[in-house]
Amino acid sequence: MIKFFLIVNKQGQTRLSRYYECFEVQRRTLLESDVIKLCLSRSKDQCSFIEYKDFKLVYRQYAALFIVVGIDEYENEMAVFELIHNFVEVLDKYFSRVSELDVSFPKLIYFSK
Repeated sequence: MIKFFLIVNKQGQTRLSRYYECFEVQRRTLLESDVIKLCLSRSKDQCSFIEYKDFKLVYRQYAALFIVVGIDEYENEMAVFELIHNFVEVLDKYFSRVSELDVSFPKLIYFSK
């Protein structure tokens, strides 16, 4: 099961977050900072799956954005890896050219098209 979905830029700023399990605000902040540090510190040669506390992290980098999904230990990592790619493809086809600003300020998408 998916626990959370994050989109983060290379500077470590969270651009989008969605939680599918109840987390306190302090725990979310700590979780996001730890997850961001883990993902940003890895090289492109390393695997995109990370064991973190009681769940797994699956991430993918697209240009200046990292998309990170936290899943429980029973979820299929490759299926989530493909889910991330399909999500990005749908955004790209629907909005033609998606950038970090489009993710940060979604209202701009609707007014500019």
